[in-house]
Amino acid sequence: MSLLDAPIWRDPGTWIVLGVSLLSIVVAVVMHQVIRRVLRAPPRQD
Repeated sequence: MSLLDAPIWRDPGTWIVLGVSLLSIVVAVVMHQVIRRVLRAPPRQD
């Protein structure tokens, strides 16, 4: 029995957790880029 044949990979909960984790990482990277862009922008002159 290899690691890929383990019963955990056939459990839908595993895929839900992996999907949510991946989505959280993607959202965090996008938010990081947006915050950096906002902080690097020159201040507005009012």
